[in-house]
Amino acid sequence: MEIRTSRDGLDHILDAVEARTRVGAGRDLPKVRTTSHMRPLRRKGAALPASAPDSVSFAFAAPRRYDRRSNRQIRAVVALQGSCTPLRKHVVVIGGGVMGSALAYWLTRLEPSISATVVERDTSYRQASSALSAASIRQQFSTPVNIRASQASIAFLRNAAVELAVGDEAPDIMLREAGYLYLALPGGAERLRQAHAVQIACGADIALMDPAELKKRFGWLNTSDLSLGSLGLSGEGWFDGYALLTAFARRARDQGARYVNAEVCGFTVDGSRVTEVLAADGKRIACTHVVNAAGPWARRIATMVGVDLPVFARRRTVYVISCPTAMSPFPLLIDPTGFWIRPEGTKFIAGFSPANDLDDEPLEPDYDSFESYLWPALAHRIPAFEEAKLERAWAGYFEMNIVDHNAILGPHPSLENFLFMNGFSGHGMQQAPVIGRAIAELILLGRFDTLDLSDLLFARIAGNRPLREANVIG
Repeated sequence: MEIRTSRDGLDHILDAVEARTRVGAGRDLPKVRTTSHMRPLRRKGAALPASAPDSVSFAFAAPRRYDRRSNRQIRAVVALQGSCTPLRKHVVVIGGGVMGSALAYWLTRLEPSISATVVERDTSYRQASSALSAASIRQQFSTPVNIRASQASIAFLRNAAVELAVGDEAPDIMLREAGYLYLALPGGAERLRQAHAVQIACGADIALMDPAELKKRFGWLNTSDLSLGSLGLSGEGWFDGYALLTAFARRARDQGARYVNAEVCGFTVDGSRVTEVLAADGKRIACTHVVNAAGPWARRIATMVGVDLPVFARRRTVYVISCPTAMSPFPLLIDPTGFWIRPEGTKFIAGFSPANDLDDEPLEPDYDSFESYLWPALAHRIPAFEEAKLERAWAGYFEMNIVDHNAILGPHPSLENFLFMNGFSGHGMQQAPVIGRAIAELILLGRFDTLDLSDLLFARIAGNRPLREANVIG
């Protein structure tokens, strides 16, 4: 990979590879209504309401201990005790990527007295999805819960320089609201209209365009075989995902969160509660709550407590492409054939979902598919890309929920204090600000308070009630 000294939107990839932490100088952004202006969970120094439980209650199970090293259940001898939950909550977050760091930020912001420990096995983030993400945000989903989650997140991202500042230093996440453009062939137009109706009902700023309107607005686009387009007019675009990750982590540390470099290898479970997190180096971390924020490795963590999590690591290659023809405006384009492309500085980045989508493929870019599939498809849709050049590529993992392509949140029915924030299937980076707060609310209040995400709870998976998201990209 070429190492550059000039800064552009690809720096977060290079920063991850070089294990550098960067928080740039912030710009002045207009003040908008974000979650910081909503009513707090409680007044500082005040007790939680008596009606708010420490956690959501579920069925009990026999005392047990799981250890990944033996990959088998070990019966543990546990003495009977009275109340085993200390008055002060100690939350252990497994995974220090954007989800885990967003949760640590919200926990320590909403409840300054809480003890939050983030366990991250690779502080270089060389393989972390957060560092390797194309980091885009949209409201063009097929399910209302995802639309509303992204609406809440874009409000936070617009004001990230204020929300995540530490002292006089503010992060610049380089948010660009240039929109998403979904394209449809005649056979896909009705599906695009149906999704548009859901989006408009949720207040999204999305416009349908016929081929003539598309050609007028985007002269570089081949519309000869198209039937319809759907363009996000606001609230959609892209940003520097690695900058967001480092900003969440830095602010969380400043608020008192502790980051530990260790690999989790097991848990101590007493009845329906996890009481300790076991690390490969021998550390034993006592806890009142555990949150699985391990991204593509979440399934491995879930196995350690006997949970079958339907989340798998699926490799995606991101191609960096140069083209001598200037094209503007240029939104993030989703082609009916399955590829996506957007500008990145003076270049473009693009990707697609491979036909043979295997689990846990090595993180090596798939260069062959650029020549055999992506380049011809690009050149058909955007004729100027006949002269395109592949500059370089990288690969990262999607944490794919194979049941319904939606997030899996909250506790498992048999473990009341082991929570999940997994399975985002490609739209986790954009939803991290609101998901982090939502899981913090579950821990602090036992319920969602700011935004109702009940449709995404683990209970739907356990009860075989999938909520399918049709608009999955890449």
